[in-house]
Amino acid sequence: MKKLLMLLLVSALAACNSDQSAVPAAESDHVETADQIAKGPHGGRLLVDGAFALELAIFESGVEPEFHAWATQDGKPLAPSEVTLGVELKRLGGRVDAIGFAPQAEYLRGDAVVVEPHSFDVTVRATKAGVEHQWTYENHEGRVQIPAEVAAASGLKTEAAGPATLSETVTLYGQIATNTEHQREVAARFPGLIRSVRASIGDTVKAGQTLAVIESNQSLEPVTLSAPMAGVITARDANPGEQSGDKMLFTITDPASVWAELSVFPRDRAKVKPGAAVTIRAADGGDAVSGTISRIALVAGGNQAVTARVVIDNRSGAFPPGTFVTASVEIGSRAVPLAVKASALQAFRDFTVVFEQVGDEYEVRMLQLGQQQGDWVEVLDGISAGAQYVSANSYLIKADIEKSGASHDH
Repeated sequence: MKKLLMLLLVSALAACNSDQSAVPAAESDHVETADQIAKGPHGGRLLVDGAFALELAIFESGVEPEFHAWATQDGKPLAPSEVTLGVELKRLGGRVDAIGFAPQAEYLRGDAVVVEPHSFDVTVRATKAGVEHQWTYENHEGRVQIPAEVAAASGLKTEAAGPATLSETVTLYGQIATNTEHQREVAARFPGLIRSVRASIGDTVKAGQTLAVIESNQSLEPVTLSAPMAGVITARDANPGEQSGDKMLFTITDPASVWAELSVFPRDRAKVKPGAAVTIRAADGGDAVSGTISRIALVAGGNQAVTARVVIDNRSGAFPPGTFVTASVEIGSRAVPLAVKASALQAFRDFTVVFEQVGDEYEVRMLQLGQQQGDWVEVLDGISAGAQYVSANSYLIKADIEKSGASHDH
């Protein structure tokens, strides 16, 4: 099934890329490809209108990215003061950044930071001696178009960036034990001869079910020994022909409730408290269960660890006594105004990113991150609250952008 979905994705994306208006690389069919962009002597894009030419570059060596521009007339440099220049950057989603320019030494310098990603539709307007020159071109980076049906078939999932509660946790290890509060030991009320036994170790019994018949030594009448609760026979010390005496004949355990006994070593004792929320998973994997720490032992064992106990609903039978477990214990939480799922994060160039969805288009968003705790990571900058981002299978977006050759050309 996974192979089929990947084939669907590749086929549909190939179809999208055959229509160059949807090419996710730096340029579309309306302008040059990245390798064909005319360059000026400073390595910037060369824009020509008759005898007037403008070289426009994003300069980011040791500074925040900013535009620099150089103008020429008939191939001869113009003084920066002779040219009035403005640039508009229309980004995916409709936002427009307007950048003005001022003379700086031998070039014109933009008055605003060109924020990442450097992916936009560009409009350039330059005026020299009352004559206006205008150019438009696409400079798309980290952008790809995927039809909705292909995105759905590929398992892409999105959700809105927004507030979240980050939980600080510690990891503890332990073992499942019988919940002795859900266990009963059964003895005869009066000593006598055990005439018959009707339950064996491993049998499941109901409350009131006959476990044995005992002939009283005093009355010589048969007395029925019944199960006081439902559960499983986990111990038996009764055989026909024996005297019951005052010993425990049966032990009944309810397997639907067990204890997780977790070792808390000295470094974590001050952090782990009764009432803390716990997520427990068997050491060999499987589904997790949730609970809270009900009590913490006062006495440390030989390994200097105290035992924290968690009552687990084990009606599924996934945690039989003796199972080794790993537990994540919540020791604190903090609400943050903006966060994304950790599963959404990908590496792109030198950044950690997510991919924002706008219609059928997906584009990289470079993030400034705060703390990561559990499934969530705090976002300090790089995406807006409410933006839809790819939270599952985002690696497919990254792979297609890399395949299409999305550039960082300036």
